[in-house]
Amino acid sequence: MVLGWRRRKNNNNKLNVEVVIPKHFTCPISLDLMKDPVTLSTGITYDRESVEKWFDDGNCTCPVINQIVRNFDMIPNHSLRVMIQDWCVENKQHGIERIPTPRIPISPFEVAELLIQVKASARGLDQHGCLELVQKMKRLGCEMERNKKCIVENGALGALASAFDAFANDSIEGNVSVLEEILSALNWMFPLQFEAHKSLGSKASLTCMVWFLKHQDLSKKEMSIAALKELLSFGDNKHVETLSEIEGVYELLIEFINKGISPTITKASMSVVWYLVSSSSPSSEKMKLAFIELGLVSSLLDILIDSEKSLCEKTSAIFDSLCSTPQGREKAYGNDLTVPLLVKKILRVSAITTDNSVSCIWKMCKFGEKVDERKVLVEALQVGAFQKLLLVLQVGCGDEIKEKATELLKLMNPYRVDLECIDSDYKNVKRSF
Repeated sequence: MVLGWRRRKNNNNKLNVEVVIPKHFTCPISLDLMKDPVTLSTGITYDRESVEKWFDDGNCTCPVINQIVRNFDMIPNHSLRVMIQDWCVENKQHGIERIPTPRIPISPFEVAELLIQVKASARGLDQHGCLELVQKMKRLGCEMERNKKCIVENGALGALASAFDAFANDSIEGNVSVLEEILSALNWMFPLQFEAHKSLGSKASLTCMVWFLKHQDLSKKEMSIAALKELLSFGDNKHVETLSEIEGVYELLIEFINKGISPTITKASMSVVWYLVSSSSPSSEKMKLAFIELGLVSSLLDILIDSEKSLCEKTSAIFDSLCSTPQGREKAYGNDLTVPLLVKKILRVSAITTDNSVSCIWKMCKFGEKVDERKVLVEALQVGAFQKLLLVLQVGCGDEIKEKATELLKLMNPYRVDLECIDSDYKNVKRSF
């Protein structure tokens, strides 16, 4: 029996040969030639990649007979694989390439043995031994997705984070090679698991990552800022406090945001800044002031002019957080871009950006001096804020933003008689640097 046929080109580039694939050589799921046939407990054979994806998607039945699978072991069907390989060789002249013999997946026991060696080399500060082990782990993970999953699920993140902390504690410059390799492996295994937090969030580990940001090349900077972003995303104030105490970290983040050396670094730096200024740690206000003094308000406004959705959301969120402080509002009042840009972003990018923009304008009106409040209200009216706020209420928003938008409309209403809306195009407004 055959499933179908394929046309192949001969040497003269003409379609004149039909190659028929035997039905029992094709996977019942993908209907393609099987590269790594495995047999389930139900007795049905599938290609390993296809059936693993079937189970990963949440299915628990055998696709062909719809029987519940209680034993998910997959037995390699070596005989069928050899038959498929022989068939490929026989049809080589028709353009059929021989499927390679699949590598044997790594087992949890092998991963455990590998991690024991990693921990031992870290305790002994054997950087060369640890380097070879981490490289081996990466090679195995790159061979197949199943290996990567097995390595991560059996504790690799915790072991590698612990090793990173050990070598960073010993000497950063003296252990650069192994620290880079471990950080690369950790990036490959993200998202982080709980057991890796303590080690990767230690002062030594965070100092090492900041050192990489200062002294290493672009790829190492990207790995380090991605690791910081991943670590801070869990909201542990201890990590926030520890990072904020490392010398030069504020200046470094501002530099990455301003220079835009790579989109990856810019976005990740914005996320790190957001985690710092929005945390509930005792030093949160101190962090906001540090960023404000370094000119972050002006930098955020410049980014808001022309940025894609995710970056715009991060930027507006940080700006809203900085506007919670008198110093942040003072910088916002003094920048000609502030009000036109915030109004422009309402209902223009996303619901998140709209909420942040409304919140910023509300804070500038609610908590500023009378002269500043009037200036903001008048300028907002002139660039169309009143109409946009009405639309925000009509299309729907959260209760908090609804209250702020309503209050802003009430504050603006007395000024509407003497003012008319002008063109809200902010491109000709003088920029502050």
